[in-house]
Amino acid sequence: MKPDLILLVEDDPDDEALTLRALRDCRIGTRVVVARDGFEALHLLFSDEGLHPAVILLDIGLPGLDGVEVLRRIRAERSTRRIPVVMFTASGRRGDIDRSYDFGANSCVRKPVDVGAFMEAVALMGRYWLEFNEVADV
Repeated sequence: MKPDLILLVEDDPDDEALTLRALRDCRIGTRVVVARDGFEALHLLFSDEGLHPAVILLDIGLPGLDGVEVLRRIRAERSTRRIPVVMFTASGRRGDIDRSYDFGANSCVRKPVDVGAFMEAVALMGRYWLEFNEVADV
């Protein structure tokens, strides 16, 4: 059975709202859990009731514990290393993107500035990872 959950790790309230709206509008019918920083994301994944989402949408530029470090910790644990992780970046800095792939990101996406393009990108990602992608066994 495929997981029916997305973990969104996003500290910007506007990007969070747009992402949630885009996922709702594309009608994939999936529950989205939001973590607003890296520490909260790791707690949700590694607590006793740890989440096992179908995909993690992870902002690179998080305060405190950045997205690349969160990704590194996700990939270091057997229970989470196979969960697909899509890295989001507002800056598109090459170093952040390269580091993300070095630590096992499945995809890196630059956040479009245009609201319509942003929503379309999120909807396409949601549909791909939840409708077409086949998940690995844990």
